[in-house]
Amino acid sequence: MSTTASAEPQRPAPTSSIKLIGTLGLIALFSGLMVVSVVEFTRPYIAENHRIALERAVLEVIPGAWERREFVLTDEGVFPAGEAPGPGRTIHAGFDAEGSFKGVALEASGRGYADIIRILYGYDPACECVVGMTVLESRETPGLGDKIETDPAFVANFERLDARLAADGSGLANRIRTVAPGAAEHPWEIDGITGATISAEAIGSMIHRSADGLLPELAPHWAAFEQDIQD
Repeated sequence: MSTTASAEPQRPAPTSSIKLIGTLGLIALFSGLMVVSVVEFTRPYIAENHRIALERAVLEVIPGAWERREFVLTDEGVFPAGEAPGPGRTIHAGFDAEGSFKGVALEASGRGYADIIRILYGYDPACECVVGMTVLESRETPGLGDKIETDPAFVANFERLDARLAADGSGLANRIRTVAPGAAEHPWEIDGITGATISAEAIGSMIHRSADGLLPELAPHWAAFEQDIQD
């Protein structure tokens, strides 16, 4: 009896490594283009949302303010944005419905319990005091550290917090600091929060550091903000 050899199954040809690399490269290129396209498409929307949020925050920390205007602090003085002779620090100023200057909003940041905290605080040169504070960015523990923005008693500390300059104008006359809850005895002290000691102390430290360094530079130029009203 004759036998017929069974045919061996044909194996698929091995995929070329060059083709595989090329395919992966095309996928990566396409994915990259998609990511870039989404970023570029959303960039103006993100910028606009940031502008709206910042404007709301400025008006929130400056009582009586209806309008925000930007100025630039340079070595030569304070100028309306777009008229500065050189680069400098942006200063947000608040004006009421009649166009009267009500104060400035300044940013400060510092290390909290969980991460960096960013805040915006309002300063009124008429009373030489901090008149408002809001948290711009925080990752503090919900229910504890986040009381720096939700606890009404703590937020009330910043309705008229003393931030007078020393007689020589080189810095603050008194150190702004956070003390134990209910222990504030001076107008430059902040009553802390039970259970959120580190976060509350961070707020006092960052406001002092910011005001102590920036207000002496701004003090000689308050008239520039009033001058913008007249112009």
